[in-house]
Amino acid sequence: MKSHARVVVIGGGVVGCSVLYHLTKFGWTDVVLVERSELTSGSTWHAAGGMHTINGDPNVAKLQKYTVELYKEIQDYSGQDIGLHMTSGMMLASTKDRFDWMKSILAKGRYMGLDAHLLTPKEAHDLMPLLDPDQFVGAVFDPVEGHLDPYGTTHAYAKSAKKNGADIYLHTKVEDLVQREDGTWRVITDKGEIIAEHVVNCGGLWAREVGRMVGLELPVLAMEHMYLITEDMPEVIEFNQTRGKELMHCVDFDGEIYLRQERNGMLMGTYEKACRPWSPLTTPWNFGHELLAEDIERITPELEVGFRHFPAFNKAGIKKIINGPFTFSPDGNPLVGPVRGMTNYWSACAVMAGFSQGGGVGLALANWMIHGDPGFDVFAMDVSRYGDFATLAYTNAKVRENYSRRFSIRYPNEELPAGRPLLTTPIYDKLKEAGAVFGASYGLEQPLWFAPKGVEDHFSWRRSTDFDTVGAEAKAVRESVGLMETSGFAKYAVKGEGAEAWLDRLLTCRIPATGRMTLAPMLKDDGKLIGDFTLAKLGEGDFLLIGSGIAEDYHMRWFETHLPKDGSVTLEALNLALVGLAIAGPKAREVMQKLTHQDLSTPAFPFMAVRRMDLGMAPAIVGRVSYTGDLGYEIWMKPQYQRYLYDLILEAGAEFGIKLFGLRALNALRLEKSYGSWSREYRPLYGPLEAGLERFVAVKKDADFIGKAAAKAERESGGALRLRTFILDAKDADVIGDEPIYLNGEVRGWVTSGGYAHAAGVSVAVGYVPKEIADVESGWSIELLGEILAARPQPEPLFDPSGAKMRG
Repeated sequence: MKSHARVVVIGGGVVGCSVLYHLTKFGWTDVVLVERSELTSGSTWHAAGGMHTINGDPNVAKLQKYTVELYKEIQDYSGQDIGLHMTSGMMLASTKDRFDWMKSILAKGRYMGLDAHLLTPKEAHDLMPLLDPDQFVGAVFDPVEGHLDPYGTTHAYAKSAKKNGADIYLHTKVEDLVQREDGTWRVITDKGEIIAEHVVNCGGLWAREVGRMVGLELPVLAMEHMYLITEDMPEVIEFNQTRGKELMHCVDFDGEIYLRQERNGMLMGTYEKACRPWSPLTTPWNFGHELLAEDIERITPELEVGFRHFPAFNKAGIKKIINGPFTFSPDGNPLVGPVRGMTNYWSACAVMAGFSQGGGVGLALANWMIHGDPGFDVFAMDVSRYGDFATLAYTNAKVRENYSRRFSIRYPNEELPAGRPLLTTPIYDKLKEAGAVFGASYGLEQPLWFAPKGVEDHFSWRRSTDFDTVGAEAKAVRESVGLMETSGFAKYAVKGEGAEAWLDRLLTCRIPATGRMTLAPMLKDDGKLIGDFTLAKLGEGDFLLIGSGIAEDYHMRWFETHLPKDGSVTLEALNLALVGLAIAGPKAREVMQKLTHQDLSTPAFPFMAVRRMDLGMAPAIVGRVSYTGDLGYEIWMKPQYQRYLYDLILEAGAEFGIKLFGLRALNALRLEKSYGSWSREYRPLYGPLEAGLERFVAVKKDADFIGKAAAKAERESGGALRLRTFILDAKDADVIGDEPIYLNGEVRGWVTSGGYAHAAGVSVAVGYVPKEIADVESGWSIELLGEILAARPQPEPLFDPSGAKMRG
């Protein structure tokens, strides 16, 4: 066994072998894979082997498309047969709501070039005669689906990697990982020790255990998963003989089953409601090529629906029942990327759909390790999307919920209850008493809207029970004054004698003077956006940075990677050590002035000013800025003062009819200003010019900020895209993101976000289109729930286009 290697990959499943192969493909050949048993000895060997390209997240779908397209390459290169069956497939809907969901998924595929289309029940039956067309309202056909041999595919990756120079050590168990002072790793095995520059946790069922070797508790849990294989079925044999091909892969979402042909019979699996975690605390190291006990009664409700939807199964004998464990994260997506706070410790685990996503995970991780960037926007799979709130118990609750709902509809306005409430602010109970309907983001309960007594969210793809109430909240802000909680934003304290120079290098903006704030984009080396913040200078060497709450760990990983080594900068993620309230609307100054002796007039406290001041008896940080685009103030305080300030502001605002508003009203208000948001308009896919943030990129400042050269190049070339706002002729639904944008009937762009702008009374869509057509005035349309709706460009903000109200 080698004593040194550049990379040690731990785990010989399909993901570990894919990572190994991609590292060698891109030139890192001094790489080793260590497996405690044989390849495929965890979840891989008993997987059903299905694969598809369609995914609700277009960025994940791109990686799945890459994975499927990769299979012929590794089969040819390795000489290993992978048992590839490209049968095509369909997704089936037995309810109108499900069919609406499928239309939205299909629309997302249009701008990605996926060749999928809608089917009537009769057309679905013609392609898949085992189904009963009377049970369904429609389907989506996808030509790029099928299945393969898990064993052969994993070995094809492994043989390809070995052909490129990699080493694979089987029957070699990693017993500990110890990082040395120089940052390299001692990979201690039962066969000896390897010194490695990088370690990759592809442990699968044992990912938690490999994480615990370095003090890391990964949010991953294994679930029992069952599928059955029938005896030979005459209907299958007849189809094969008359059509000359296999039956296609099917997912029956409302039946919560999937099925495909297996030899002359069929395979049917389910994500059952009565789900069961496997080994929730620790995974035994001696578990291997075993299966779990059959428990057919647990999946009987789903099978009964499946047998009704596919009547031929009623006459089929069951040859085998497979029950094996698969790992899941709380949201069902993989956990990929560098682990914050550790040098060269990488995660590639919880890849439940290994044969749809394994190739893309390997590609992204290899890019990340070699080039410092995954080459895609992989936030949906990034291990940093979870913070310390994702404990073992939280993970257990959310994984069980996710598994049991895997084939259920997640409506745009639906908030899932498991693991909640977990994180709450000091005024949570007061907000709840006021009717707050909460959503959870990064573990924190945040008010979405304030429901009148007796009114609840009705989950729907279309406008729902919250519509009028959210409209009233938005109009109250525009007409008088509103109050919302803002604790969900991420807050960072940056201090020290080197703080200003470091921020000047990290951010594209000019550093504001003391007592001032500015918008502050942050770029990667390639000039793409990796963050957008508000930067406030409170004093010399004393800064407050405000950003997206869901990206706290993601951004802290970036910050810490770039911190100076000399200790001249201290950085702290404040989380709930600093909580917030925001007040906005034309009466906001009059309310605030009642709370302080300080002069809040525009000459004394202008737009983008920030200051420490007492409000009543409570010390606070107050900034004159508002994401609503109106006159407004953001107020930050220690948590022990939030209840006091909440009551104080409501009392001061009573004469003006102050109204609480939530995130849904805030979305409606920011759309009227064409303001973008992180993870939608601003993400690592786009440059600042494309995103409309070029005025905050100070390419002429002295500091050589990260991405400066690329930002200059984008400014010279003009980039490829432009962010634009459209008014949509919507009826009873509004866009939510990823809908295709058409020009003269051709797909030319995509929606990033949208909704109903209540104060303006119009439906708004924001999205990207090529720069060459960005200023075309007519011919636009947007697809929404299967309808092509006329759209009109909105060249300036709907509300206060000059900005006079927020500056006045």
